[in-house]
Order: sequence, then structure tokens, then C-alpha cells
Amino acid sequence: MLQKKIFSVLVVTFIFVFGLTGVGVAGWGWGSKELDTEKTAVNLTKEVMKGGYKIVTTEELKGWLDQKKAVLIVDTMPYEDSYKKQHVPGAVQLEFPKEEVTKLDDKTKAAFEKMLGPDKGRLIVIYCGFTKCGRSHNGAMWAVKMGYKNVYRYPGGIKAWSEADYPVEKAN
Repeated sequence: MLQKKIFSVLVVTFIFVFGLTGVGVAGWGWGSKELDTEKTAVNLTKEVMKGGYKIVTTEELKGWLDQKKAVLIVDTMPYEDSYKKQHVPGAVQLEFPKEEVTKLDDKTKAAFEKMLGPDKGRLIVIYCGFTKCGRSHNGAMWAVKMGYKNVYRYPGGIKAWSEADYPVEKAN
């Protein structure tokens, strides 16, 4: 079972990273910075395995929103510097640090749990700025640690969302 999960994570990561870099079948790796791609892919894979959450692509998340799927979207970027300027439509905000957090203070944990709500099976998507940013990893990992079972990290974040020319919201 663990091997199947690891294989699935690797396949999804491979597809995701090649999608991010724009490398097609005809030009696999030529002209791109393969070491950077490899580092990002391996780091993302390790975070997903450690965090116990799933990942969702830009297109999948947009599809869920278009289908009006009941999903809580959490933006983990700073309010003033990012969320206020632009965020995925319907997203709520709770800032997490970039570096992995091994302990949450009681105030942050209580605010996060209140935001996520009592339904531990609720569909939750957590994102930050871009794939290399660790804020979404922290948020998704902590949601799983707090007992939520249907947690997704959206690694492309607001950068991928904007690059896809999908609509954004701004806070007043």
C-alpha cells in the first residue's frame, strides 16, 4: 500500500512539474534547467509524503469551482502583501510561515480549527504563492495533523492561478 502511494505521488509530481515548466514530450528537458526542476519535484514529493495530504492542479481546482463543489480554500500568504491584492475566488486567509512548522501556538491552532470547521471530512484546499513556497505545505500538513481527512495542497498557488488567466478576488 505504501509503495502504491509513493508511486502515485511520484507520477502526479512528475506530471505537475513538467506541466509547470512547459516541457512537452518533444522537448523533454532540452533548454530547461533540469536541476531546478528535479529539486522542485523531489522537494514537493517529500513534502506531500511527509504531510499526508493530496495535491490538486490548477485545472482541477478551477473545475471544482466551476462545478460549485463545496470546498474550503485557504490562502496562507500574508494578508497585506498578497491576499488583499489577489486571491483565488472564495478563499479565506490564515498566514503560515515558509519554513516547516513543528509546533503551532494555541492561538493560531484555535483560529485554524475554527476556520476549517467541525466536519473532518470537508474538502479543503490550501495554497500559497507558488510551488517552492512552504506555506501551503505547513497549512495542509497541520490540517491533516488536526484530523482532517480530505486535505489538498494546491502547490502552483496564486502564481499558477494568475498565469492561467483565471479570475481573482481582492480584499477591501
